[in-house]
Amino acid sequence: MGFKCGIVGLPNVGKSTLFNALTQTAAAQAANYPFCTIEPNVGDVAVPDPRLTTLAAIASSKEIIPTRLTFVDIAGLVRGASKGEGLGNQFLANIRECDAIAHVVRCFEDGDVTHVEGRIDPLSDIATIETELMLADLDSLERRVATMEKRAKGGDKEAKELLALAERSLAALREGRPARAAGVSREEHKAFQSLGLLSSKPVLYVCNVEEAAADKGNARSEMVRELAAKEGAVAVVVSAKIESEIAVLPVDEQKDYLEAVGLAEPGLNRVIRAGYDLLHLVTFFTVGPKEARAWTVEKGARAPQAAGVIHTDFEKGFIRAETIAYDDFVAGKGEAGAREAGKFRLEGKDYAVQDGDVLHFRFAT
Repeated sequence: MGFKCGIVGLPNVGKSTLFNALTQTAAAQAANYPFCTIEPNVGDVAVPDPRLTTLAAIASSKEIIPTRLTFVDIAGLVRGASKGEGLGNQFLANIRECDAIAHVVRCFEDGDVTHVEGRIDPLSDIATIETELMLADLDSLERRVATMEKRAKGGDKEAKELLALAERSLAALREGRPARAAGVSREEHKAFQSLGLLSSKPVLYVCNVEEAAADKGNARSEMVRELAAKEGAVAVVVSAKIESEIAVLPVDEQKDYLEAVGLAEPGLNRVIRAGYDLLHLVTFFTVGPKEARAWTVEKGARAPQAAGVIHTDFEKGFIRAETIAYDDFVAGKGEAGAREAGKFRLEGKDYAVQDGDVLHFRFAT
């Protein structure tokens, strides 16, 4: 599994330009007017991970298969979206289907690119989007809470749990805070997600800056970073323009281009790493002569769950996980060397998969 991340923001902040760069396509129409994106564009991108190339070289794997992430380019929201303004209802529904929100914030000046509200103010833009999401959630919960109360009074255990979560969320929303501020435990997370609240989604702020500020950002992106730190969110600086130029270059020319503009890596890499941290995801590998492959699970996932990502039968018949840490696999120059060094382990059902584990599953058919 990877994650499905919805790219949102006000019109003309660089959402579609960033999406095109992320997916290395021109599927999303980037134009200087609101609502140029009428239907959400969906693109899968490979997760760049140099460890996978290293493992493939050691095992002489014929094929390299990275794990993939899904990005959804959602049309620009405007003030009043929660009441249907600017095709708001359709777009809010698209956000509801995503696991996380990549909120693109305009942190650049450009007289040729209009701003829907006539000024460049990233914190105000963030507040506009957040307010619309919270208003939509408030309306949704207030319409549903009476039904939850009725079912809870009837002794429905699930309804009681949902009602408690709904009431905590309503309290936060009425105080002007997003639903994710309700303080939900890991055990409550699944039920909380079932409420389908837009402002419960974890947020990654993508600060779209001018080319000269692509490395370290500018004063506006620093304001966003400070806000993210207060919220427990994540902020990443990118130049969508630079990313779109990198995307169309041959791979062997991209490194030279990056060096020329003072960047060590494409912004895509930073966005993906931030997304992984945001959703608490880790990567494990399966390696052999046929293929070296990366897989994604949530942090804390047990070995049988990881096996199930590959095939449901692996989880059902799970016996053991043959496990070698990435560094040990590389140091031993493969499985045989890791075994000789005593770094090969057999882990059971309670083993929590670690980022970088090289795994082979034993299972009963």
